[in-house]
Amino acid sequence: MITMRDGVRLATDIYFPAAAGQRLPGRFPVVLERTPYGKSVPSRSERTHADATPLTRAEVAGYFVAHGYVVVYQDCRGRYGSEGDFVKYLSDAKDGYDTCAWILEQDWADGAIGTKGLSYAAHTQMAAASLGAPGLRAMVVDSGGFSNGFQSGIRQGGAYELKQAAWAVMFAAEHSRRKHADDSDGLHLTPQDLDRWFKRMPWRRGDSPLTGAPDYEDFLFDQWERGNFDSYWKQPGIYAEGYYDRLWHIPALHISSWYDVYPRTAVENFKGTKGHGAPQQLVLGPWTHGNRWETFAGDVDFGPAARLDASLAPSFLELRLQWFDRWLKGMQTGHGAKATARSPVSLFVMGGGSGRKNAQGRLDHGGHWRVEQDWPILGARDTRLYLHADGSLQSGPAPQTQGAHEYVFDPQDPVPTLGGSVVSRPPAIFAGGFNQVERADFFGCRMPGRPLARRQDVLVFETPQLSHDVEVTGAIEVVLHVSSNCPDTDFTAKLVDVYPPSDDYAEGYALNLTDGILRARYRDSWEHPALMEPGQVYALRIELFPTSNLFQRGHRIRLDISSSNFPKFDVNPNTGEPEAQATHSRVAINRIHMGGVHASHLQLPMAPRAAKP
Repeated sequence: MITMRDGVRLATDIYFPAAAGQRLPGRFPVVLERTPYGKSVPSRSERTHADATPLTRAEVAGYFVAHGYVVVYQDCRGRYGSEGDFVKYLSDAKDGYDTCAWILEQDWADGAIGTKGLSYAAHTQMAAASLGAPGLRAMVVDSGGFSNGFQSGIRQGGAYELKQAAWAVMFAAEHSRRKHADDSDGLHLTPQDLDRWFKRMPWRRGDSPLTGAPDYEDFLFDQWERGNFDSYWKQPGIYAEGYYDRLWHIPALHISSWYDVYPRTAVENFKGTKGHGAPQQLVLGPWTHGNRWETFAGDVDFGPAARLDASLAPSFLELRLQWFDRWLKGMQTGHGAKATARSPVSLFVMGGGSGRKNAQGRLDHGGHWRVEQDWPILGARDTRLYLHADGSLQSGPAPQTQGAHEYVFDPQDPVPTLGGSVVSRPPAIFAGGFNQVERADFFGCRMPGRPLARRQDVLVFETPQLSHDVEVTGAIEVVLHVSSNCPDTDFTAKLVDVYPPSDDYAEGYALNLTDGILRARYRDSWEHPALMEPGQVYALRIELFPTSNLFQRGHRIRLDISSSNFPKFDVNPNTGEPEAQATHSRVAINRIHMGGVHASHLQLPMAPRAAKP
């Protein structure tokens, strides 16, 4: 039980190098992981292949211990064996700092600390680093580590990511079960209960699925109600970009994936810390959140090369060992040399497959790895595709004839989330790539079998069939000129790879790649939102998450525009009321203006073709 600066004690397991059952004398570098998911509970991310049972913490520790490291696992404040109250994300900077300081005082530590961990355990790393944790010499930041939680991971484009609500409910219930072992009290929710709660939104403090767990309800509503980018969002733990000056000296391996919730985080952390002395590396695969051993994401398969251990290292354990051997032990041969030899950027370009249905019933989309020296990749050329009134997407020049498309957005009938960069947990949403057709097993789908493109509140713009392959790799941006009859509303954008009809997919296949959202009140400022005047035309910019995809000859590039993506994001009531405090909703009539001075467009980073490895 390690004591923090305020007297709270955190439960900690320590594994030591040993021989014949006896601890070895001497000082060793330390590998640290801080987690809210139980220091003794196997992590799902620690597995060697898709069908393998996750390794136990002791097995993972044993691997590093055998290579001359002390391994430290710690329960975050208020979780499992640790004392104190759990405050999501905001206690981890000081607690991480204090834990590192404690380690340096021990006679078994040589002064060098490396950190690792997936998701929340990635957030704890960047939190500690943001305060300049003593002894921190290397990090493997895996699918997390908020660069800016206001724009990626908690909120996005002014909207609230409802995975936070699903997480809060799930883990509040788990915490309650452990606290009330006799099952006579506490919070009891099933996935079906959570589905019902999502259907009766908006919630209120004291009237939510978390009312029985007030600590969890508080942090949920603190995030949800704080729509402006104020001091709350600039705290260490959720705002690494405000502390990059304390991170520049730490070599870090940043990992995420195209269908994860953190590719923007990984890219921003890589860009914000590189070039200041310490090596930074970036790995972006085609997976969903942390599932780097899979060859598929959702309903789409990328082939056996997609697995991380099929390309970058024999195993994820060894990949991390390489990094720690180089930067904690200073080894320039063996594993350490392999870490140095890797290119700064390794990314997976999706696409190029047969387009057939494979043996598992998934679309064979294919793909290959690409290595680069930097991000954005060198030679990428931003290309504008303009929205035309006939529904086409065309490269310049911009159309001179002005036009507009109008649709009706009813907050009581939002567009359902069909895959994408989400975390799969109740309610029934699934991460990854899917044909953009409603399905009975997806939350919010009212007409299974209906393509989203046929909804009256989805506007579709697409290119003609491509005459040659086009690779898009980088950040995606959509600039829209919009108007509405309401004081506030949302605009969403989704990039889609459209396959032509085939024997396996008679109607073709519309594969979602990436998406984004913007709440109109934040079009000019995150700190000072401003409502709209009905009928006035405004320019707004939607940032989609980065992606990499090869659009094959014969395919189409498609852009879907709407005003909701639920339950990935909360639904705008269109009334202009404060976030999470709406008392009613309004139906919005939203317009997208095109041509002339209102040249709405999609901006794509067209990548130079690279030889396949």
